[in-house]
Amino acid sequence: MSTVAPPWSYTLHLSRDPRSPGIARSTLRSVLAAYKLGGLAPTAELLASELLTNAHLHTGGPYALHISPTASGQLRLGVWDKDPTVPSGLGAGFAHGVMPDEGSEGGRGLALVRAYADAWGASPLGDTEGPSGGKVLWAECGWRGPS
Repeated sequence: MSTVAPPWSYTLHLSRDPRSPGIARSTLRSVLAAYKLGGLAPTAELLASELLTNAHLHTGGPYALHISPTASGQLRLGVWDKDPTVPSGLGAGFAHGVMPDEGSEGGRGLALVRAYADAWGASPLGDTEGPSGGKVLWAECGWRGPS
């Protein structure tokens, strides 16, 4: 008798603490290992780290990491925060691998997301969506199917 793997997703709510991104990366590694997706860990951790650090540095409140598979066989990492402002580094018109100007002091983290993710974007949330509105920055990396 065959069994069907149940759909899964995990959300880790993080306090505004400089240790939170590291705690989230550790949790991500545990989730990937549990689903035998450890091969995605280097890319997934890089993507999550950049999105989490962005939330930590540029917003004033708590944030959350959401980990889930997509119907198309990708791993999606989403980072929610209360600030509804979508960073220009994930807006329309940016291409994979485009880095900020040499003199820029910021923007490299989101450039790394664009370079290493198979897909990426931002989803502004209305007042009634998410924990308290805000936005979700997300990135997907390759994997092909449920475990």
